[in-house]
Amino acid sequence: MNVVVTGGGTAGHVFPALATAAALRDAHRASIVFVGAGDGQEARLVPEAGFRFVPVRVSAAQARYSFATVRAVSLAVRGSASVRSLVRGADVVVSIGGFASGPAALAAKRTRRPLVLIEPNSVPGIVNRIAARWAAAVATTFDGTVSRLPAGVRVERTGNPIRSEIAAVPDRRERLRAEAVDAFGLAPDRTTVFVFGGSQGALHLDQAIAQALPALAHRGDLQLLVSTGPGREAEVARAVDAAAALRVAVVPFIDRMDRAFALADVVVSRAGGSVAEVTACGLPSILVPYPHATENHQEANARELVAAGAARMILDRDLSSSALVAAILDLVDDPEARSAMSASAREWARPDAAVRIADLCIEVAGV
Repeated sequence: MNVVVTGGGTAGHVFPALATAAALRDAHRASIVFVGAGDGQEARLVPEAGFRFVPVRVSAAQARYSFATVRAVSLAVRGSASVRSLVRGADVVVSIGGFASGPAALAAKRTRRPLVLIEPNSVPGIVNRIAARWAAAVATTFDGTVSRLPAGVRVERTGNPIRSEIAAVPDRRERLRAEAVDAFGLAPDRTTVFVFGGSQGALHLDQAIAQALPALAHRGDLQLLVSTGPGREAEVARAVDAAAALRVAVVPFIDRMDRAFALADVVVSRAGGSVAEVTACGLPSILVPYPHATENHQEANARELVAAGAARMILDRDLSSSALVAAILDLVDDPEARSAMSASAREWARPDAAVRIADLCIEVAGV
């Protein structure tokens, strides 16, 4: 079975695509070729994962008519022509979305190859909204997505694919927690709050947590693991008082997120694709949606999780050190609330999403 997987731009797109590719390869012996942007994170991550990578030139568009939109469409059409023969030989094309997915998704239409879309957010991106018109199926993460897709398209709530090592956290938590204690220099017996803003970090979140540390300094039962994003760890580290009872580990990037999730009791994060990993690990979360995400999709993501009882939300415009401290301590000091949120997170999550989508691909391909 030959499969073209396409999309990318950010790690939030690439990791789910790689999880799906691995499930297709491992469960169905599929031969995988990945089409993505030559300057996106997929250009590095895909070859590192052992898959063949074919680069295309793409550009972001805008919702309104503009030169950027014209250029993006032009590059998508040209990219489609360059990968058409590759797509023609595929049994199915799987697209995670993003502008990097445009050329192969368009080539699937022109060669009449079945297309399966993966939509990780509550509000579909522009490429997925367009490609849904000719897709065989759309695999969604959020219940609210279906109302934002064209009428008549087949929609399956599979969840957002996550890395196998993250899906294994609940079963390996004790061993991974011990590894995390050693790796981050933290304590095994404190309540741990894990703060992260994604692979590139979140400046406003970093600033708020740095300003919040003095108000938490007296808590000898508490520790924080803060992943700031590259180049910004010094800002938070400067706020750490070595004499305080609170323990804080500040790092620019975490390549073993399974360890961090295993150590965490509460997560503070943005509300992008990482929520699939947070909920799969059964972690209660405080979500601070990125306000400039396309069509404010992170707020829509967060609201669904809040409604499900799995998360609490602070809007970015309301984020302050005092609001963050209050939200953190409200959960840290209420084990029953954390337990209920953890159960709701596990109920909402779909940790087997990659397998579900791989099976869906086999079905639509008819092989």
